[in-house]
Amino acid sequence: MNYKVFPVLLFVLLMSFSTVPDKTIPTIYTNTKALHSVDGNRSVYNQIDFKSFSMPSFESFNLALDGFHYLKEKGIIQKNILTIVDFSLSSNTKRLWVIDLDKSEVLFNTLVAHGRNTGEEFAKIFSNQAESFQSSLGFYATAEVYNGKHGLSLKLDGLQRGLNDNARNRAVVMHGADYVSESFIKQNKRLGRSQGCPAVPVEMNQKIINVIKDKSCLFIYHPSATQQIVSKLAV
Repeated sequence: MNYKVFPVLLFVLLMSFSTVPDKTIPTIYTNTKALHSVDGNRSVYNQIDFKSFSMPSFESFNLALDGFHYLKEKGIIQKNILTIVDFSLSSNTKRLWVIDLDKSEVLFNTLVAHGRNTGEEFAKIFSNQAESFQSSLGFYATAEVYNGKHGLSLKLDGLQRGLNDNARNRAVVMHGADYVSESFIKQNKRLGRSQGCPAVPVEMNQKIINVIKDKSCLFIYHPSATQQIVSKLAV
């Protein structure tokens, strides 16, 4: 399903000056029932059971949770499942988190690939263009599942004009790949790369897709694009 996108004027970049050290952390939207303060988002963050998993940065989580609430209010997403991918981290680290917000717990934390033209070990360059073989940042709604050349795969609908709204036309999907593994890192000193898809380990693929499919929120983060992410969410 393609979503009709149009600019949302109520999205503005605000800086919160109410608390320290969070005074420089932006909120993603205003004037909506779903508005949560930075302090409120931190409270949610602190209550999550990360088990033995690593924790995403609060900066990525704060933006992701704001966007989740907005998209849920608009009916674009339905599940209380939030997936965060932090492309500011090394591809050799587990930089994808699937969080169950109802249970306040992390379900999965795993490796995830970026596009081959986005960077080597670190993701640096992003694109929304076809044949760029680069990753696209921002908010996505997960869509339908299908079986393709990579086996079970999950289609993604990009929700941000100019950032990722060409995802479906580009066939940017979640799928499993054998180059997303600790063994590949050991042999090549970095994770393998995709053609722009957030590819995950083969053994984790079906488990993750079955949880996040059908209108959950996926957020791909990089601090270089925070202002664009905040200002260009269009649904």
